Amino acid sequence: MRLSIWILHPITASSSFTSYTPKGWNEEDQLRLRDACRSLDKRGIRFLMSNSSAQFIKEIYQDFTVHVVKATRSINSKGSGRSGIDELLICNYTV
Repeated sequence: MRLSIWILHPITASSSFTSYTPKGWNEEDQLRLRDACRSLDKRGIRFLMSNSSAQFIKEIYQDFTVHVVKATRSINSKGSGRSGIDELLICNYTV
């Protein structure tokens, strides 16, 4: 059996820069990503994702394993924005 794991890191809900794609990144994109994670899970493919600790994200991934961790943002145009924040680690396996 071949072991596969996907690691995902979408744009966070609190990010002011969402222009990695011409159309930006929004809740509809988050729902499509959640659906892709469900598809991976049904196929037996493990995934690990980091995502923002927004209530919307917690709700749409409630069927998966969710851990809250502290994350530091070193890249920010404002020095005050480089502090620790809560981030979610979401996966479909037991750690």
